[in-house]
Amino acid sequence: MRYFLDRSARRLFPLLAGFPGFVVLLIAAGLFFRSRAIVLTRPLSKLLFASAWLPSKGEFGFLPFIAGTMYVTVVAVILALPVSLLAAAYLSECAPRRLRGLAATVIDVLAGLPSVIFGVWGVLVVVPAVGALAGLFGAASSGYSVLAGAVVLAVMISPTVMHIILEVFSSIPASLREASLALGATRWETTRRVVLRKAAPGIIAATVLGFSRAFGETIAVLMVVGNVAVIPRSPFDPGYPLPALIANNYGEMMSVPMYDAALMFAALILLVVVIVSNVLARRVLVRLERRAA
Repeated sequence: MRYFLDRSARRLFPLLAGFPGFVVLLIAAGLFFRSRAIVLTRPLSKLLFASAWLPSKGEFGFLPFIAGTMYVTVVAVILALPVSLLAAAYLSECAPRRLRGLAATVIDVLAGLPSVIFGVWGVLVVVPAVGALAGLFGAASSGYSVLAGAVVLAVMISPTVMHIILEVFSSIPASLREASLALGATRWETTRRVVLRKAAPGIIAATVLGFSRAFGETIAVLMVVGNVAVIPRSPFDPGYPLPALIANNYGEMMSVPMYDAALMFAALILLVVVIVSNVLARRVLVRLERRAA
């Protein structure tokens, strides 16, 4: 019986380990099957790089939505990463123990808040602030813009990114810090030259996870980004990310030919971008780990 159980476990565990990958392939296949009506009848370059979005005329150009998604996501990561990294470095290397415990509680609470709460906060606070900031720069903006969406997303992903970086810092052996301090380095020099270098792969992983979270966020961005199908030229311009396109239109305009297939293609684009970004990040992590070894 023990031999039988051992053989069964050896066969079962690889299947369980490969099940998440199978689910991803199944989702991708389902989205492609639902979007094949538009993918197989129109050139891919026209779908991805055309700007006209006129479903009633059969024109489905996804460039404004792809540009809006990338613009909002990249700005959000640029805003969130420095704050998360510096805050994690302070909490890990300098903060008193009581402050660490309090900060950990606050981070967990922020990470668990529903996205609609961030959206409401964005409408009440961020949008008016962005509108006033646009006036200072001489730009005409209602506040519903790429910058407003990026600020809300940055606040949303910061707890996740910070939590991962804190875990990475805590996994670094204390002996490395002690050796650096014993050689005369200050605490800041130890953090910058020892801790951050050793934690570089984990910081990249946290950044990619934050990017993936921001790239697919829907409700909070939908409420503050403006939802105008144009290519944003500045952070004060409105945008229309792909998740907002799907959430706003799915189930309402299905009588329009190809509309269902177009929305499924938008979901497929989201999935492909997230998969590709994670694969590339994994390759970078492997190279960094080999160099460190």
